[in-house]
Amino acid sequence: MGINDERDIEANLQIGPTDAGMVRLFVEGNGFEIPMDFTPEEAFEIAEEITAAANRVAGARKNR
Repeated sequence: MGINDERDIEANLQIGPTDAGMVRLFVEGNGFEIPMDFTPEEAFEIAEEITAAANRVAGARKNR
């Protein structure tokens, strides 16, 4: 499965701090749970990557 492959799967995403000082991304769907813990530094890097991707999509939409 690649990033551009569509799937008919529903999931919930929760993001928040843990008691251990980590940032958790928690993905929950039909029959699965995926907790992913990141240091604050890693979380900032992920946030930058998400922002950059959103900016690329927004820029591509403007140029249509």
